[in-house]
Amino acid sequence: MTDPFSPPATGSAKPVIWTVSVTRLFELFRDISLEFDHLATITPIQLGFEKAVQYIRKKLATEHCDAIIAAGSNGAYLKSRLSVPVILIRPGGFDLLLALGKARRVADRIGVITYKSPLPALQEFQKTFQLPLEQRSYVTREDARTQIGELKAAGIKVVVGAGLVTELAEEAGMAAIFLYSAATVREAFSDALDLTRLALAGARRNGDYLHQDTLRPRYGLEDLLGECRQMEQVRRTIMLYARSPAAVLLEGETGTGKELAAQALHQEYFARRGGRGRRLNPPFVAINCGAIAESLLEAELFGYEEGAFTGSRRGGRSGLLETAHGGTLFLDEIGEMPLHLQTRLLRVLEEKRVTRVGGQQPVAVEFRVISATHCDLGLAVASGAFRADLFYRLSALRLRLPALRERGDDIRLLAGRYLTQSLAALNIPLSETLRARIALCIPALLSYGWPGNIRELRNIAERLALLLGSGMVNDENDLRALMPELYACGDEAPGFSAPSPSTLEVLALCDGDRAAAARRLGISRTTLWRRLKEERATAPPAP
Repeated sequence: MTDPFSPPATGSAKPVIWTVSVTRLFELFRDISLEFDHLATITPIQLGFEKAVQYIRKKLATEHCDAIIAAGSNGAYLKSRLSVPVILIRPGGFDLLLALGKARRVADRIGVITYKSPLPALQEFQKTFQLPLEQRSYVTREDARTQIGELKAAGIKVVVGAGLVTELAEEAGMAAIFLYSAATVREAFSDALDLTRLALAGARRNGDYLHQDTLRPRYGLEDLLGECRQMEQVRRTIMLYARSPAAVLLEGETGTGKELAAQALHQEYFARRGGRGRRLNPPFVAINCGAIAESLLEAELFGYEEGAFTGSRRGGRSGLLETAHGGTLFLDEIGEMPLHLQTRLLRVLEEKRVTRVGGQQPVAVEFRVISATHCDLGLAVASGAFRADLFYRLSALRLRLPALRERGDDIRLLAGRYLTQSLAALNIPLSETLRARIALCIPALLSYGWPGNIRELRNIAERLALLLGSGMVNDENDLRALMPELYACGDEAPGFSAPSPSTLEVLALCDGDRAAAARRLGISRTTLWRRLKEERATAPPAP
């Protein structure tokens, strides 16, 4: 019998993902999975709830699975009953905008039914779009049926919801709009791949590491877009640093593209070393030091031996430092690493050997280190929050990524690119009328301070594409009403350099919604929590 928690056999280098659904989501899974079948072995399961649980448990007795993707009440049911990680598809603001736009073309009054709790973004949309919405939630199938009956009795003719809700709404003779978008399903697949990367990265057979597609960088120098002087300098510097094996520290605000630059540097460095007995596809192992709980970070980095702690895997597991052997180790948000782990990391870099948690026998490792930080590590060293000797070890070479607001007309170039991509994803043709609407938005985009940099620009481009394509933005007044954040700093001239708001200020702008604040800042919830704790500790006392 195959151990369901053991790594896949040598011939299977891809993660194994199962999608579980019973309604419309099954078709969406089927279509999106084609985009990921070169990265993972994906199996659809068209079952739900207890039938799905029984089938999966039986299947796990003879087959391996790294992650399951599901949604709504069905996903919650699976998550509480299966040992395999279950990735839940979570609808966001973009899904809601898209669904409400479709629903409003059917009727003026709209019902929205979601699993367990209402969508936090909905109240904001109600205020912004002045839509007559009725929001309900459910737990069981009968709950959902009851809510639909009440909405129908109240005269509502169209309902927005997930698969079960839309199925029941259509049975009741109502119009139904499916809540999940292709973009959100793609995000769930990406989350599943990120999750399995950590589990699969340490697998070894016969002393040779398995290098999955998830360990290969997706970006190169050509993906560092921009025509400004600063970006041209960044590309030249990466080409220069590719000549040296020395450690590189990437500095820049959140969302400036530090991981993209790290991947480009990895590609250029090993392209120069090709044909010298090196492996054809050296691994690029990335870990966000601020996104993993401190209690887990040590085991992920250094690995562990069997019995090292409660819940440790049978036979132990190699860590990411071992997995990076022969390639690149990318330590994102290195400033978030706890001090005691900084000491262990420094020892590994000096001795080129790593000892697993609970182990005695060191393992030889050799890799290039690229680190990234959004904060001033020099100040962290001065305050005692970061080891000076590790800082010097990691910063032999330094590269600063410019903030988007410093890049002048690159904002216009990138906005045009992302808007075009988003419109294409929505199947909206780029007509002359639409080009004119885009042009009227450019001054606001140029004058905005972009605290979230390129990551924020991509998110705003998706939202703006939907608003422009639906005809909801026809002049500057429409843009001010629907996207007020672009005007939050006033009517400054293009090129205005706004100071980045504090984490507390961003949290206030998001009405205390920590998940929304983390998305806006482009950071994990763990990092958000740490920053809030630090800012509150250093804030002056109230008068």
